[in-house]
Amino acid sequence: MKRFLDTLRNIWSIQELRQRIIVTLGLVLIYRLGSYVVLPGVDTDVLAKSTNKGDGGGIVGLINMFAGGAFSRASIFGLGIMPYITASIIIQLLGMAVPYFQKLQREGESGRKKINQYTRFLTIGVTAVQAPGYIASIKSTAPTAFTDLSTIWWIQTIFILITGTMFVMWLGERITDKGLGNGISLIIMIGIISRLPFAFSAEIQSRMSGNGGLIIFLIEIVILLLVIVGSIMLVQGTRRIPVQFAKKIVGNKQYGGVRQYIPLKVNAAGVMPIIFAQAIMFIPTVFANFSANSAGIFSQRYGFWYNFIFAILIIVFTYFYTAIMVNPNQLADDMKRNGGFIPGVKPGKKTAEFIDQVMSRITLPGSLFLAAVAVMPAFAEKIGVNSSFADFYGGTSLLILVGVVLDTLQQIETYLLNRHYDGLMKSGRIKGRGANAMMVQQG
Repeated sequence: MKRFLDTLRNIWSIQELRQRIIVTLGLVLIYRLGSYVVLPGVDTDVLAKSTNKGDGGGIVGLINMFAGGAFSRASIFGLGIMPYITASIIIQLLGMAVPYFQKLQREGESGRKKINQYTRFLTIGVTAVQAPGYIASIKSTAPTAFTDLSTIWWIQTIFILITGTMFVMWLGERITDKGLGNGISLIIMIGIISRLPFAFSAEIQSRMSGNGGLIIFLIEIVILLLVIVGSIMLVQGTRRIPVQFAKKIVGNKQYGGVRQYIPLKVNAAGVMPIIFAQAIMFIPTVFANFSANSAGIFSQRYGFWYNFIFAILIIVFTYFYTAIMVNPNQLADDMKRNGGFIPGVKPGKKTAEFIDQVMSRITLPGSLFLAAVAVMPAFAEKIGVNSSFADFYGGTSLLILVGVVLDTLQQIETYLLNRHYDGLMKSGRIKGRGANAMMVQQG
């Protein structure tokens, strides 16, 4: 306890870190308060009754969890940051297929600014498309919740939702610049965590009312902790390839001659395969809502075929996104340019083939583990766990929580170590998702 209090005291004594923490907490508070501001023309009492009667464990329940409950409350932040994420994914795909965007990616800071600007404009378009569907989904859940359905109301409501999404995006960017951690990821994490107390309470009530009792609940907590440990291993797992640098003598100083390593991540794609796969799984449901037909297996989020297809898509997208993130030819060229080589492997093409072979081998178990974590909520729900609590047993929500917490703690630890304080842990160092960057630095 004394060490914990000393660590908190050291964190608070660093002025820049203290200011960033205060700014982050303030902006997060604004986001949470805004998520309770309801759209005009919506009867909150009718909406609340309809929401309580509905199934919180379906596709809508999953979207609502990412939005921190704002989706079901018909909030001005109802769409949250998801349109921005969709726009970012589209821009990334364009960067693979369109030469103009490929050129922007190679232009450094100026290209990054242009890409961010295009992403913002695309976010407005995506939100404008999603907003009518969002209103329609609320209308189908609670038909009598709307007090006004005039054309002017539709226009102003869509405009409010677009403004709300852009404001949330702005909050995320301000947290990244002036606060602590990645703002967009932090906002998603806060939305997920805000649902945890309600899910936790619902599970306790379910177990204490005769559905297994306290012993079963404690077993569930132990299993949840094991899943969290497994997710941390998935996020931090790396395969280190040794790299030897040639000696260079300049004047009286010797450069190089030391051994570095390339930390190839077991899960180089992060949560992007799950996000891609989930976006595809949502498509049949969206079309079903417009046509008033059933989406079949795609509406049964805890069903066997839904999760089987979901797992296959995750494995495929893991290989696909890893191929985008890790370029063996570029790594081999960087090593050769800096006078580095992998012991026992010829520089150039042979090095690229070796790295590609290693990535293929470690990506297979990484993709299988990622798919297993993604479908874990379905298994939890099948053994009797409350659907809202089952979502924390895996999937995108748990991986985002683990990744964002590790990144934030790593940034705090960096401030402490730079001021010659001890780190957050007695032994070892915290590694976030960005700690294992795919790059080789000359020693």
